[in-house]
Amino acid sequence: MTTAQDLGLWSEGPNCLPPGSLNAITDVPGIRVGHRTMSGAGLATGVTAILPHDGDLFRDRVRAAVEVFNGFGKSAGLVQVAELGTIETPILLTNTFGVAACTLALVRRAIAANPGIGRNLSTVNAVVLECNDGAVSDIQALAVTEADAFAALDSAATGPVAQGAVGAGTGMTAFGFKAGIGSASRRMSIGTQVFTLGALVLANFGRAGDLVLPDGRRPDPRRPAEAEKGSVIVILATDLPLSDRQLQRVTRRAGAGLARLGAYWGHGSGDIALGFTTADRLALDAPAFQEIRRLGDQHIDLPFRAAAEATQEAVLNALCAAPATTGRTGLVHPSLADWARRSPK
Repeated sequence: MTTAQDLGLWSEGPNCLPPGSLNAITDVPGIRVGHRTMSGAGLATGVTAILPHDGDLFRDRVRAAVEVFNGFGKSAGLVQVAELGTIETPILLTNTFGVAACTLALVRRAIAANPGIGRNLSTVNAVVLECNDGAVSDIQALAVTEADAFAALDSAATGPVAQGAVGAGTGMTAFGFKAGIGSASRRMSIGTQVFTLGALVLANFGRAGDLVLPDGRRPDPRRPAEAEKGSVIVILATDLPLSDRQLQRVTRRAGAGLARLGAYWGHGSGDIALGFTTADRLALDAPAFQEIRRLGDQHIDLPFRAAAEATQEAVLNALCAAPATTGRTGLVHPSLADWARRSPK
């Protein structure tokens, strides 16, 4: 897998926070990622699963926040996450028309683990986010099924994260190049402790020719620019104890990483960030009062910076890891890695 660092498109400058050992969202302890990739016969699509921990999320929830930069999207579960500030299922990423199947899969799996859901327990809030891969894949085939969602969930693991044209990213493009799934992480030393923030992106956004690299270069995909009508989903995970307000503020900073790349969140683009912390989880049967730790605001610039940097590098990794691809209409989506090899500094 080729990364932005491999190609010299990202370097750890003196002002950058250090990455984790994997430079991926799975550097946050307990996070698992899985993919179901579907290709061939006009299809280039799939499902990506992010599991905040290996327990029962319905009974042991993580605190979360949502930031909608531009809401041209068809995701599931975000209204309740924004209202209650918790996530109670794994997070699935897929194409726009795969949201329903993925939602059903999450509901079925939650009910299997907790048969009282919807009866003597509350209903369950499935979280599914999407981008439109119709430029590459035949989205009208409605190819994503519950079985594909289960496959992504069952393959979820710690360790290195497959990136590029895999899982939900199989048919995605960004800035005129082939894109898909990307990930990166940052370590934060606060007091005597070290915390991690990781990003995983589903990159399918940006006008051709608008991409700005960290060194200021603007890669040319050699195709005409069209109206911005893609999408990007950013998942931020951390083990840093944050209050609900702080978690919302940190999640918002993913937008800074997107803007550094040249994105402006056009009218037709669905640009959403979902952040969560694995610290101070909320049990379904918790006592009436719980203590929740929070970071002192005098230190919050560190996670702000981490969120922006990890998001920016994750998108570049998605672009660098994806090979050139011909879409369903015959349009070629070139590889940023190929451009970088032809255009050294």
